[in-house]
Amino acid sequence: MTIPIEAASTRPRESTGAIRCVDPGTKEVLGEIAVDSPSEVAAAVERARLAQRQWRTSSFEERRDVLRKLMAYTVEHKDEICDAIQRDSGKTRENALLGEIWTTCEKFRWMIKNGEKHLRPERVSSGLLLHKTARLEYHPLGVVAAITPWNYPYQNIVNPIIPALMAGNAIVVKPSEWVAWSSAKFIDAFREVLRDAGQNPDLIQAVQGYGETGAALVRANVDTILFIGSVKNGRRVIEGSAERVTPVVMELGGKDAFIVCEDADLEQAVHAALAGCYVNCGQNCVASERILVHETLYDAFEARVRELVGEFRQGSSRDGIVDVGAIITPLQLDVIEKAVDGAIAQGARVVSGGKRTLTDKGDYFEPTILADVTPDMGIAQEEVFGPVMLLMRVRDDNHAVEVANSVSYGLSASVFSKSRPRARTIVNALETGMSAINEFGGITYMAQDLTFGGVKESGFGRMNGREGLRSMCNIKAVV
Repeated sequence: MTIPIEAASTRPRESTGAIRCVDPGTKEVLGEIAVDSPSEVAAAVERARLAQRQWRTSSFEERRDVLRKLMAYTVEHKDEICDAIQRDSGKTRENALLGEIWTTCEKFRWMIKNGEKHLRPERVSSGLLLHKTARLEYHPLGVVAAITPWNYPYQNIVNPIIPALMAGNAIVVKPSEWVAWSSAKFIDAFREVLRDAGQNPDLIQAVQGYGETGAALVRANVDTILFIGSVKNGRRVIEGSAERVTPVVMELGGKDAFIVCEDADLEQAVHAALAGCYVNCGQNCVASERILVHETLYDAFEARVRELVGEFRQGSSRDGIVDVGAIITPLQLDVIEKAVDGAIAQGARVVSGGKRTLTDKGDYFEPTILADVTPDMGIAQEEVFGPVMLLMRVRDDNHAVEVANSVSYGLSASVFSKSRPRARTIVNALETGMSAINEFGGITYMAQDLTFGGVKESGFGRMNGREGLRSMCNIKAVV
């Protein structure tokens, strides 16, 4: 099967402007994508609803067949997909392959193998009603709306498509305007896969635009909303969803703690911290933004990360192998610079980096290490979403837990200790939705039986696993 990703949809649109798409790593203009008006958003939702009426009665084998074909497309076209990802986001090829292709294929694999098991009617106890039987049934909701961010252009849109289709729903995706160029190509390719499979391509659709387009989708006739993004925009989504009492799954920001006990394996902890801070140039909701190191290990940890970060290569991977790419949006570059400058003004010490770089080429910020960061600093409380490692001293386990829980976020965390009972005790005290022991906390995303999501201002509801799949269902009780 050969399905190109060169041409975006050419269906007629109202004249509402266009999104100018630029490669952040080179400043090359990639093209323009037309903006969808509120009326076009509503029309897309209705097309999806019509397509879903037949799809909701499809068999599990039909649904698996579509997912297999989408996975085959992903594998067969991985080079073109990665090229589009790199050009639209400025990330490295390695991150495009491992962070998007590999991750997406694992999601397909898990759903193909396990989806039906978690959606079959489930016999449960009828309690005192001994002469009755009781069961839970998992029915499609209808039309899923997904509003996704810019940090993983391919994975972010495939992530909700997989459970939506497996549960018998149609889906309308509103990708970030910062990756409109690649997402338009991907959605068009997915629709071709559906058509090739003998299914209605209107089961998968994208609406493109800015805040007005997203607001129109939130207020449209959809049956559930998955939002991945900032806390500020999450509040706006909740406000809009209240008009129709539409359920929402919110995956918001993080300020993840990475706790290193004095008995930790230094090399293991250092390399995991580098992954947690600098993978995808730190543009990760589960980035290890705060490295909490026991005071007896602090100096050795600082020296080792300074040595390794000093060897990083930065630039566009289109020019060769690099370790760190570009910042996807110029607005985020401003956020990172302001946060770092503010921390320095408050007393943080620059160990490495600390400023913009390669300004003649694109939007880049140096891989940065700030030491002697304290919980009262602004940078220790607010999400940076960039290549910035914050080193913080802690006296003991209780102090580490206190500092880790001192922020308004609660997404993920990491704990490093050679004593598993000790690490588990610390993990149990952390206010997070996910945790990892002796590993970067983001690794939980790859275990698809696990759920993904946070507490506090990191959101509510869950993606991935059984719970994420069932969040796209009407769970009906039957006696």
